[in-house]
Amino acid sequence: MNTLEIQNLHVSIDGKPILKGVDLIVRENEVHALMGPNGNGKSTLLAAIMGHPKYEVTEGRVLLNGEDVLAMEVNERAKAGLFLGMQYPQEINGVTISDFMKAALNTRSEKPIPLFTFIRTLDKAIQKVEMKSEIAHRYVNEGFSGGEKKRNEIIQMMLLKPKIAMLDEIDSGLDVDAIKVVAKVLNEQIEESKMGTLIVSHYDRFYQLVQPTHAHVLIDGKIVVSGDRDLVTKVDEQGYDWLKELGIEIIEEEKERVVRNAIGSIGICAVKELSDVAE
Repeated sequence: MNTLEIQNLHVSIDGKPILKGVDLIVRENEVHALMGPNGNGKSTLLAAIMGHPKYEVTEGRVLLNGEDVLAMEVNERAKAGLFLGMQYPQEINGVTISDFMKAALNTRSEKPIPLFTFIRTLDKAIQKVEMKSEIAHRYVNEGFSGGEKKRNEIIQMMLLKPKIAMLDEIDSGLDVDAIKVVAKVLNEQIEESKMGTLIVSHYDRFYQLVQPTHAHVLIDGKIVVSGDRDLVTKVDEQGYDWLKELGIEIIEEEKERVVRNAIGSIGICAVKELSDVAE
């Protein structure tokens, strides 16, 4: 069974502690909703797992099927079966989506993927997210709308078929119809491949379409409460103030600027090798 295990994870940015001991296990075929006010560490957790260079892991472990994820380079984490759908996808000038995805797939197999097989697979993925076929010949995310960027992340997920997918506000920037399309594709992949999924979203409407099996609230760098789908509903209806009754201090926006300033280079680091191949 594919399993991502996070053990007592502590992470800092520029010496400032963001995560302060996160424990979480995501298994195949599970959907974990990760919630919490902005600036409390949700994006930090996902980016640190994927290997963002500005995030310093000061303590703890991350294991994928028992293998030490933190000892791997970013591209090695992707090859091992981790995927990050980014909140702010990066533009890659000069590299088309088709070249990018073909290079990505070829780095994960012993033999290059046959051209006809690749074209058919990419076209099918593009159709599923209801984008135009010519998107394959555009530079990665260049000139894309926010919604197009998010759909492109889903295309990558479909082709790479990760063991564990981490989606950072994949629903932001999407209109109502696009959210339904993305949710449908995500549900299909979970059902077909038993992919484990960790989703960051603020909106119950997305969790209504992609039903969580587990839910967690992250406050000030720690998971303070976990539950099932009912926890998502409670947060949607009551916000986070009810946590104060449990003696939990609510921290909002305090670290947001620090985290947002750091986010951005992960996409470039993750695809550097692929860009070199494409060229």
